[in-house]
Amino acid sequence: MDKRLLMILGIGTRRGITKEEVVEAVKQALDECGLSLQEITAFASAKLKENERGLLEAGELLGIPVNFLPDEVLNSYNPPSSSQASRFGLKGVAEPAALALSEKHELICRKKVYGRVTIAIAR
Repeated sequence: MDKRLLMILGIGTRRGITKEEVVEAVKQALDECGLSLQEITAFASAKLKENERGLLEAGELLGIPVNFLPDEVLNSYNPPSSSQASRFGLKGVAEPAALALSEKHELICRKKVYGRVTIAIAR
């Protein structure tokens, strides 16, 4: 049995994002972190993104479930990077979402912005 930890990809998006933008950002982030899509267990985002069609469609297209976490879960983590999500009363989206669902609660790729998509990866 493979002992490697599976990764959680935290995603923050701007409103009205397309699935193509999300897929492209995911590919770029994985490339930069030296990971493959097969190593990603789930996408994680904020509850306020649960109706974001492009994010849902990207998860469907890539075969990866998208989990939407409540504000209190996201705010229970102190992400290392500052975030625009403070406008919504959140400490962050990509980093805290990735940390919340990960096994070790350890960021392996801090958040990075790809156009209108922000991605962080944790294990």
